[in-house]
Amino acid sequence: MSRREVAEARLGISEPTLHRIETGKVPVTAANVRALCWLYGADQSITDALAELALGTSQQEWWDASPVIPEWFKLYVGLEASASRMFGYDGEVIPGELQTPEYARAIFGAEQPVDSESAERHIKLRMQRQKTLFARNPPIRIVTVLGEGALTRPVGGEQVLKAQVEHLRKLTRDDALDIRVLPFSVGAHAAMAGAFRILEFDDPDDPDVVYLESHVGALYLEEQAEVDEYRRIFDLISKDSVPVGEYR
Repeated sequence: MSRREVAEARLGISEPTLHRIETGKVPVTAANVRALCWLYGADQSITDALAELALGTSQQEWWDASPVIPEWFKLYVGLEASASRMFGYDGEVIPGELQTPEYARAIFGAEQPVDSESAERHIKLRMQRQKTLFARNPPIRIVTVLGEGALTRPVGGEQVLKAQVEHLRKLTRDDALDIRVLPFSVGAHAAMAGAFRILEFDDPDDPDVVYLESHVGALYLEEQAEVDEYRRIFDLISKDSVPVGEYR
């Protein structure tokens, strides 16, 4: 059976997800193994053996062992770790991979966590994620468009914001990073529906993904038409944006 045929069988396993399971890029649950074995007509002994093996497929990466990273975000971090290019838009906040520790601390503080130690663990993990992301060789290509509000809202106070903006300018010295600003003067723009990420992969069999995040979960869009639409939106806002080094 082709991956398309499997996806059309409505097992709740998309074609991109099946590809990533087959190439060992994501863990596979015992439930998914049993569903696939049923579809493929495997006998009970083979099904039981493969389901048991599935328990050992969990990636032993730094994010997998962390109890403070939500399960829905672990999938994103795994995809980010293997992506070749990332294009993103954030209108209100500097994205986590570009934040200073002080800016991140103000963000977590605004969410009023019950446990301050938990917030510090989140900040430490965010810095770990940055270190891992920017240490990749070859480097990941990142293009980020920020709304002007992200560079003017005094998160953590004026000094924290000033240091954060300077940090962004320093990051752009790396040719692999392009950080841009969408000025208020543009008025209405194509991305007013909200923040998004586009993750692209060099493997032609590894479909690109659009990532949309909320406070309680995330949505992963993998259909070609969906990804193409977000690329179109990103191209539109990119044309109206300016490099962060030229911003004020």
